[in-house]
Amino acid sequence: MKKMQNSYKKSGVNISLANKLVKYIAKLSRKDVKKRNDTFNKENIGGFGSLFDISKLKIKNPVIVSCTDGVGTKIDLANKFKKFDTIGIDLVAMCVNDLIVQGAKPLFFLDYIAVGKLNLGITKKIIKGIIKGCKLSNCLLIGGETAEMPGTYSKEKFDLAGFCVGIVSKNKILSKKNIKDQDLIIAIPSNGLHSNGYSLVRSVLNKNRVPNHLRKELLKPTKIYVKEILNLVKKDLIKSAAHITGGGLVENLLRSVPDELSIQIDLSKIKTKKIFCWLKSKNISEAEMLKTFNCGIGFCIISKKKNFNKIKSYFSKEYSPYVIGKVLKKDKKVNLINSIKWEK
Repeated sequence: MKKMQNSYKKSGVNISLANKLVKYIAKLSRKDVKKRNDTFNKENIGGFGSLFDISKLKIKNPVIVSCTDGVGTKIDLANKFKKFDTIGIDLVAMCVNDLIVQGAKPLFFLDYIAVGKLNLGITKKIIKGIIKGCKLSNCLLIGGETAEMPGTYSKEKFDLAGFCVGIVSKNKILSKKNIKDQDLIIAIPSNGLHSNGYSLVRSVLNKNRVPNHLRKELLKPTKIYVKEILNLVKKDLIKSAAHITGGGLVENLLRSVPDELSIQIDLSKIKTKKIFCWLKSKNISEAEMLKTFNCGIGFCIISKKKNFNKIKSYFSKEYSPYVIGKVLKKDKKVNLINSIKWEK
């Protein structure tokens, strides 16, 4: 009896399917490149490396800024509800929103997709989301990696990681060293959960059914703040910034304030959202909410008091900034007053 020969495909890795995906990504990327063909090599996708020409950006004393991130266990909810068209936007948002904390303009993005078994239909939806996120951030998807890893991941499981590079003029870098006593801490609303705290969300969902009117909140894509924040950087209206992600409001703000100064936050000023109120009602303390979720604040900026009205003019009504506290000279590093108004 003739023995069946082993092959890569039989072991669970389908190279021909992966090549089809690469061609699909290249086709989408080339469409996005037409307006910026002076900075991007159109043959990047599928090559060994990706090229981006920064010589024509006309930025004085340029500094390169890079960051990487993922979307955590929000992926599991995407799998549960079979909705894959927004998770790619989340991936881009988590990276570019970190990048602009430095005052940097996103240039290009690379993705890493690891799967147990490559599903072309699902992966195409994820890629479309990534490209949409890049468009919203005014940057380009120029490369990436898709790894089929049978045995490491089950057939339905996948993971995502993103990597973004940006650029900023040296004199435009946002730095906490410029912060002074009495500077304002200004909140910019989130549009919901964004991409943090989903292990706790999933734990709650294991025991509670989410109300129908809140179900869409679970996979709403993370708000991208690139356009608004870069406009403020251009006009020198902010000193420092914080992307409110894992660790919540306090921990992320502390990363943007010098050691010799403290922060005071009036929690009653926070305009939280219905999804957070529902989660809070499931036996989660306020302290736990604050260190796990953004609680309605997706981004914070620190600025002089006189700049506040100008700052507001750069945002739509939905994302209108508001003051939640100030920077102080106090021995106690964190000063929280009042409580969030959770009833909604």
